[in-house]
Amino acid sequence: MTDLPNSRDLVGYADAQPAWKLPNGAALAVSLVINFEEGAELAVSDGDPASERVSEIVSVVPPGRWDQGTEQIFAYGMRAGIWRMLEALRRHDRKITFYMCGRAVQRVPQIARRIVDAGHEAACHGWLWRPHADYDTPEAEQHDLQRCVDVIEAATGQQPQGFFCRGSESPWTRPLLRRLGFSYTSNGFDDDLPYWDATEPADPLLVLPYALDSNDMKFFHPNGFVGADEMVAYVRDAIDVLLAEGEAGHPKLLNIGFHLRIAGRPGRFAAFQRVLALLDSYGDRLWVARRIDIARSWQSQFPAATTGR
Repeated sequence: MTDLPNSRDLVGYADAQPAWKLPNGAALAVSLVINFEEGAELAVSDGDPASERVSEIVSVVPPGRWDQGTEQIFAYGMRAGIWRMLEALRRHDRKITFYMCGRAVQRVPQIARRIVDAGHEAACHGWLWRPHADYDTPEAEQHDLQRCVDVIEAATGQQPQGFFCRGSESPWTRPLLRRLGFSYTSNGFDDDLPYWDATEPADPLLVLPYALDSNDMKFFHPNGFVGADEMVAYVRDAIDVLLAEGEAGHPKLLNIGFHLRIAGRPGRFAAFQRVLALLDSYGDRLWVARRIDIARSWQSQFPAATTGR
């Protein structure tokens, strides 16, 4: 491709980090995300050329053949996991962000509606659970982005303002997000603070970074978490490090990610419950918020015209 970004920013804010002011004097912003992907994974039965390989186990089904087992592993998230997780969020009075894939919402619009009716944010996670770097043309990518937006809005009554895709964006993703009116993208793994992508100076796009380390996907990786308490301990360490920095005058953002088919399973749901209890234990020292609210906080204090990278 000849239209890739022509530079990489390895400096960021350096030692001049903005003094972000959080509600109620909190010293750390926390974004809890649940990925709503089940039914949008690659599946031969949906006409995809192959089925998803990342799951509880490495599938032994040959590529191109119907993989019933993997489909059922994903289906568990919608059939059972979502209800455990929604009830836990209700008990802890937490409003969070759900990354929603369009084909998943199309299949179960009533569940997507329940999520938004409970006060959670619906963000666009692409039409399928796939990297947007796979798209060969901007027209194909725009088509899938638009139908994801349309399906989410039709199901929930909420137009998604945020975006995150699996893996990597394409060279055209951010121009398309600007054109479609998104407020932020989360495909940024390079900072603990939001920043403005000013590759189009007349129309900068806010990057609200995400993270894959404090994420239950690591239960699926051999170098990741095994027991629930391993994830909880990791999250606690991250909170304590970032809280110290925030209380010294430079609040940051911590991302904690979950999946319906992963943390929705009983043995890993314990991690989800304990993380919620851990966040409660810090009281007002943490600001736990939806990503759209975090984006608005940053936009109000550090407008694109006066700050950036």
